[in-house]
Amino acid sequence: MSAPPDARTPDAPHTPLPYADGYDGPCVGGYAGPSADGYDGPSAAWAAADPYAAALRAGRGPLFLRRADGRLLPLEVERWCARPDPVDLDVLDRCEGAVLDVGCGPGRLVAELAVRGRAVLGVDVSEAAVEHTARLGGPALRRSVFETLPGEGRWDTVLLMDGNIGIGGDPRALLARTATLLAPGGLLIAETAPVDVDERFQVRISDARRTSGAPFPWARLGAPALLRYARGWRRAGQWTAGGRRFLALRSRRASSSAEPPKRTAVISSQRARKPSGESPVADR
Repeated sequence: MSAPPDARTPDAPHTPLPYADGYDGPCVGGYAGPSADGYDGPSAAWAAADPYAAALRAGRGPLFLRRADGRLLPLEVERWCARPDPVDLDVLDRCEGAVLDVGCGPGRLVAELAVRGRAVLGVDVSEAAVEHTARLGGPALRRSVFETLPGEGRWDTVLLMDGNIGIGGDPRALLARTATLLAPGGLLIAETAPVDVDERFQVRISDARRTSGAPFPWARLGAPALLRYARGWRRAGQWTAGGRRFLALRSRRASSSAEPPKRTAVISSQRARKPSGESPVADR
């Protein structure tokens, strides 16, 4: 993984953090626990899954999401715990301003952005994931994306990598929540399934020996399905790299006091595209 960045406080990275005004959460390398009211969020089953925590600590699988019908969806623990690969780095190059990594896992992307001096925060329901991110020097918060988060409405980029568009099992609800986190005109980069699929199901965490925890909802969808759910967004780009597929969407949420985006996202193979060339997603 990337080496940890120089120590810096949340209000002094190269790019101002959107939560710097009064938020006393984790600095780079810090850790914050769940909300004070004891609410564990909708993904408590994931957070409590011992095989997941064990795999992150070991840095390897095998690890799966086991569906009710017995089918297994493999989780790429080794890749998540390794240094960012060229596909990851390309995604990070496309990020704008302050970045929120939703479902940050063991923190490879958060740590890399912190090394670059970018304003970044990872959120994950897994204590093991947040601790791993902190050890790499990345700021992380143990919390569900559906709970109150710092800097709401001021993040320039939100990442939903490694299939995290499936969080909560309701893509429409997740997209709506993401829109409230982004600044007007903000950028969402989501990694979708590499095939055209639209599935919702209950899963449990499983390794080679056991299945643990209560079932929780998950979704798996490709880019066409995500576009169908992306009402009120503009399609900013779509690309495939290293067998992985990505979709970039730009929020159209208006605000009279908002400044325009600092720059156009460099997305897909259409690297010369300007904001006026972005495609609106048809309302459905």
